[in-house]
Amino acid sequence: MIYGAMKFSIGGSLKVAFRPWVEGLENIPAEGPAILASNHLSFSDSFFLPAVLDRKVTFIAKAEYFTSPGVKGRLTAAFFKGVGQLPVDRSGARGAGEAAIKAGIDVIKGGGLFGIYPEGTRSPDGRLYRGKPGGLARVALATGAPVIPVAMIDTEKIQPPGKVVPKLMRPGIRIGKPLDFSRYHGMDGDRFILRSVTDEVMYEIMKLSGQEYVDIYATAAKRQIADAEKAAKAEKAALEKADKAERSGA
Repeated sequence: MIYGAMKFSIGGSLKVAFRPWVEGLENIPAEGPAILASNHLSFSDSFFLPAVLDRKVTFIAKAEYFTSPGVKGRLTAAFFKGVGQLPVDRSGARGAGEAAIKAGIDVIKGGGLFGIYPEGTRSPDGRLYRGKPGGLARVALATGAPVIPVAMIDTEKIQPPGKVVPKLMRPGIRIGKPLDFSRYHGMDGDRFILRSVTDEVMYEIMKLSGQEYVDIYATAAKRQIADAEKAAKAEKAALEKADKAERSGA
């Protein structure tokens, strides 16, 4: 009931304000389990995709969103629960990975739609990065559920990092045909199979999105970008210091 109310209010507002276009909506089954594997360009991806679907989509979110104290914490928890986010405890021996897999399997066993971002984090520059072989492939092989590739288009342009006010423009969503990996049933312990499944899904997402593909993980790319920015700041500071010293000497 809460999800329905949130979908009506938030989802309805998004559709009216941004008018997202959708292709391939017929590829979402009217009932039964499926895994929606999407590229990840913006925080808003988890809102635009459910807004255009008739069925509930369950994504995973870190448990801290649901356990923060105070009024703000309770409101945040209610919001994330309302929009279909599932808390994942990142503690334990193997952290979020195992928790995410278990959460996904539970959603699929309940006949629901499980949404996952194979890249593991948002793209830092709009390109498509290598998919992580754990969550997506293991949930698919453990449950036999079809994997439906999804491409979010231009959502990163609506509210780029650092921008508070979103830009009113039309994002797009392309939904591909379901992928069947039943031929690999029972082989979820084989890392080469997990990589093969993940790469096949990422290839389909790339075709749908038209993004440039980068064969490294997005987390590694973010570290490289952060290191480059840090080095650039250090170089700038050194040049300014040298310039100041030179002027003082003059």
